[in-house]
This record gives sequence, structure tokens and C-alpha cells, in this order.
Amino acid sequence: MKKTTLILGCGDIGMVLGRELLAAGHQVIGARRNVAALKGTGIKPLPLDLSDEEALAALPDADYVVYILSADRFDEASYRAAYADGLKAVLRTYEARAKSPRRILFVSSTSVYGQKDGEQVNETSPADAKGFSGKVLREGESALFKSPLTGTAVRFSGIYGPGRDRLIRQVLEGRIAPKTPPMYSNRIHRDDCAGVLAHLIALCEAGKPVDELYLASDCAPEPLYDVMAWMAKQLKVEPTEVIQAPLRKRSSKRCDNTRLCETGYAFRFPSYREGYAQVMQEGGFLAEPV
Repeated sequence: MKKTTLILGCGDIGMVLGRELLAAGHQVIGARRNVAALKGTGIKPLPLDLSDEEALAALPDADYVVYILSADRFDEASYRAAYADGLKAVLRTYEARAKSPRRILFVSSTSVYGQKDGEQVNETSPADAKGFSGKVLREGESALFKSPLTGTAVRFSGIYGPGRDRLIRQVLEGRIAPKTPPMYSNRIHRDDCAGVLAHLIALCEAGKPVDELYLASDCAPEPLYDVMAWMAKQLKVEPTEVIQAPLRKRSSKRCDNTRLCETGYAFRFPSYREGYAQVMQEGGFLAEPV
């Protein structure tokens, strides 16, 4: 029988993941508020508002549930609705079922880390961010880990990809991060986000061990200045303005993806160079291929 995977919050990453799982033989259900975007994808659409108790009760049984909801806005209430209250409601729903999912995967973020001095962080590092975003995400993770259901949280670093090109546009405007103090940048391409989730599901299917927590970031944590300087060279732009982020917002850490790589995952875009070259080319930012 086909395995069923339910993707809650089936947006950009969810649709890429859905295509991969369909190719692997899964039945894929994509839940989102506006399901029109799923037309023609092969993903079975499911209109869903997680604040609707009746809709929650009607969630289908699934072998795998992937929770990729995004907050509507960058404020505490929106974050709490998406990453804490929404996830807790889904957990309660499936905890009450006779048939439990084989695994629930929760997409979290490296914003849970509060390190600011370029420290290397991994799954065992303190995750005590002071901002509301990191705190709420940790609350969601804790709810998953305490649940009797089997779950895995995946902390993605800065996601980029087609349509996620803010950094490219800043460079095109002649803006660049300060060289000192170095602010480390940690990135992961959208396609690797989907690839990591599909990989973990495949490990479960193969009966291989899967941890409850993974840090998912590419293999090249480098100062943001170096990333933007490289981009400027590709785009043939001369930086004219230094971006000065407020000190309270500065985060500088180096994400270590060793645990994930040891599972056998091979990054499609091992560094920002390969990934942003693809985004710049596909987005028409380059006159000719890199």
C-alpha cells in the first residue's frame, strides 16, 4: 500500500517536498488555506485553518505528518499561533487517534540559538534565544518532544531559493554587510529543505534510526560580508553602502550540520555559491551563466 504523507502548510517548500514524495510512491495531501496553488501538482488539496476545531478533527490519518506552517507576520501573536498553538493542536488531534503517524516532522529554525560571537552550534548547543521568535519555536519543539507521538524537529537556517532573493536585491542596490565585526551567515536552499525532509522520511521507511532533532544548514557558514562580496562580483556590482544592523538584532553563529550529514544526506547545494548561482541564473539576475 502507498504511504500517505500529510503536509500541513503546503507552500513553497511543501510543494517541492510533495513532488519528491509523489515520485517516491507516496500519496501526498497538502493542507493550506488557499489550495488553488496545488492545482495540477498531483498533491491532493485539503483546505485548512488550524484555528478551526472541526477542521482539525477531520484531518486524515497519515503515515507521516510534516508541519511547515509559517507565521503570517513577524510578531509574537502570529508566531505563537503558527509554531506553538497550531502544532500543539495537531499533536492533540493525533494523540487521540487509534492509529498514530509513524513520525511527525516539525520545521523549526536556527533562530532558537542566541549565540552572537561566531560560536559553532549543533544539536547539543544551548538554544536560549532572547527574542520571541526563538522562544516560541522552542516551545513548539518542546511540545513535540514531550508528546507520546514519535517526532523530529528540523532547525533550518536562512532559507533562500527562487523567489527568496532579498539578499541578491540588496547587493544589486549596492549594499553590503560590514566586514567587521564578522556576522556569520548560515544558509540552506529551498530544494535542500525539501530534500532533507524527504531524506528523513526515507530513513524511516527503511527502518533506519532517526533522531528527534537535526540542524539543517549547508556546509559553508561564512561571514555575511564574504557572501555578499561574492554576489557583488557575480553581479558585477560595486558596493557603495554598508548595512548596519541594530546590535540587538545581530546574531552570529556557525551552524554545524555533522549529525545530518552522518545520516547520508548529500546537499544538492553544498554552499551559497552553488545555490545562489542557480537562483541568480533562474531569476534572470545574470546576463550570462556563472
